[in-house]
Amino acid sequence: MTAVAGTGAGAGAKGTRYDRRMFALMNRPEGAALHATASRRRIVVGAHVLLTVASVAAWNLVVFGERQVWALVVTFALLLPWCFATGVINSATRGLLELRGRVLDERQLAERDRARARAHRLTSGLLLAAALGVGAAGWLGEVRVEGLIAPVLIAVLVAHWLMPLWVAGLMVRDEPADTPVDD
Repeated sequence: MTAVAGTGAGAGAKGTRYDRRMFALMNRPEGAALHATASRRRIVVGAHVLLTVASVAAWNLVVFGERQVWALVVTFALLLPWCFATGVINSATRGLLELRGRVLDERQLAERDRARARAHRLTSGLLLAAALGVGAAGWLGEVRVEGLIAPVLIAVLVAHWLMPLWVAGLMVRDEPADTPVDD
């Protein structure tokens, strides 16, 4: 997936003022160093996944567990770095999943469809694993399934929501290097 700013439709004639503003926001060059290489993008996506897992675990403790105040503090403390990592991934993909379809060109629309399709396959496998895990815990582990269903559903819902972003962040290719032209 190449992320090239200003190609195709862009945010030009088809876009509203909101579309042009979002396109400009998603294509700002200031943070490019954070996602310039594949290894940096993998680190950011991995950090985002870990922040998400920690946030969901802490939130599940607040809602379904002991209702500990520290878990709520952890949830809110993780919010700012999670938002930052989300912004870096969105910048790496040039807003592929955040921008409206009318702002993207055909290549970008195809890349978005590929990322969503791959994310759908991964999420389907995750949902199957979660269902089998909850079923096995109830059948083999003699655990009350009622206590597992809501936290597992929340975790899978969050994964379903964020999987396209993670997949798109991992699919982005490096920008082509500027090669000097011989005179």
